[in-house]
Amino acid sequence: MNTPIESSGADLHDASGRAVSYDAGLRRYMLGIYRTMALGLVLTGLVAFLVASTPALYQPIFNTPLKWVVILAPLAFVLFFSFRVEQMSANTARIAFYSFAAIMGLSLASVFLVFTGTSIALAFFSAAALFATMCLWGYTTNVDLSRWSTFLMVGLFGVVIASLINLFLASDRLQFAVSIIAVLVFTGLTAWDSQRLKSQYFAYAGTESAEKLAVMGALSLYLDLINLFQLLLNLMGERERA
Repeated sequence: MNTPIESSGADLHDASGRAVSYDAGLRRYMLGIYRTMALGLVLTGLVAFLVASTPALYQPIFNTPLKWVVILAPLAFVLFFSFRVEQMSANTARIAFYSFAAIMGLSLASVFLVFTGTSIALAFFSAAALFATMCLWGYTTNVDLSRWSTFLMVGLFGVVIASLINLFLASDRLQFAVSIIAVLVFTGLTAWDSQRLKSQYFAYAGTESAEKLAVMGALSLYLDLINLFQLLLNLMGERERA
């Protein structure tokens, strides 16, 4: 017969074992998200570089009205993906994410035509450093970042609408103001997304929903980094001389 002390020790041992198992599962879950996101980024970069370095590919796109389709396609794809992901299997969702990354690469090919290679590299590594810092903070902080969510989502919608309007106005002042606000918004979103994904694992661990949420999480973090990169490039990038 177990004594109270022995029972207490066994309970502590079981609790400790569950905590270790949970921590290991959470690390695998988060690493899987970052791995999926990284593969998407690599695919985006390869497609963008291939298109930008091949006149037969970029001239029919960026020298014709087709460029508007390429510019707006990623936004349409994100909306479609967000509404349809519940009906997809985890594997289909992952394929859809990589398809989106390729489409984004097509859209981002223009940055290789407009900005210098040094500017592109500087903007990307600056964005990556900011992204990594905010991800780490969001993952480790005890501050509840969900209270920022409404403010951040309102800011995001405002940035998207203003950016779409400025496609037609082509105002440098509006673009600068939107870029500054957007950097703040996506910096906050990066931290919030990191904390949100950690919380989702606790709620959905071991289910197919967790696998699909991991793909959606990779998409969210991917968009955070891509947008930070584009914004910093627009703010400090040096353009190619004609």
